[in-house]
Amino acid sequence: MLILAIDSSATAASAAVLEESRLLGEAFVNTKQTHSQTLMPMVSGLLCSVGKRMEEFDLMAVSSGPGSFTGVRIGVSCIKGMAMPFQTPCLGVSTLEAIAYGQLAWEGKVICAVMDARCQQVYNGMFQIRQGVPVRLCGDRALPVEALYEECKDYGSSLVLAGDGAALCYKSFSAFGALLSPEAIRFQRASAVALAAAAPEKKECYSSPAALFPSYLRLPQAERELKKKQEREMIQ
Repeated sequence: MLILAIDSSATAASAAVLEESRLLGEAFVNTKQTHSQTLMPMVSGLLCSVGKRMEEFDLMAVSSGPGSFTGVRIGVSCIKGMAMPFQTPCLGVSTLEAIAYGQLAWEGKVICAVMDARCQQVYNGMFQIRQGVPVRLCGDRALPVEALYEECKDYGSSLVLAGDGAALCYKSFSAFGALLSPEAIRFQRASAVALAAAAPEKKECYSSPAALFPSYLRLPQAERELKKKQEREMIQ
């Protein structure tokens, strides 16, 4: 199976091509440019480098959330746009699950996949690496850093922090011995999205390009502020 995957769920953006569990190539940038400026040129250059054409892909995958609302929307829109001309099957992969797939070297460890959700909150998913596969310990969720600390402190040095929110949590989690995944593999990457999408059980989750949508855990900030304002007005 030939898979094209992209990730734009946080500050960094990446694209990867996976063929029969072999990574043919990956492009990664971590700049202040918007993903709308970097993703498509990145994909184009990557396909040229690995000698593949858009119509050859069996599946197109994307980290569909949680994450930056704008970044996730851009990533999903890019995959839909590339897949529609050929009606290539699509798959939205949990960003937190993709983070766990980037941590397969931590056999036996508990992976705390964590993304900075601002306002002292994080997006989180808990996984354990068993025989080279991330096994879910809970669903994707949004919660305060303090609440995650209380839940994780009993893991001690068995816990590995990964994701763009890992360094934020490590400031306090290091007190009970939590480990910080090395920077080279810590962040969300398209290669991990492709690995997650290649899992046999994912086949039943494939969709048409038109049916691919982002998956958010929270309302966008503007909508949250509007909701708070409406609640205050109702009280008054």
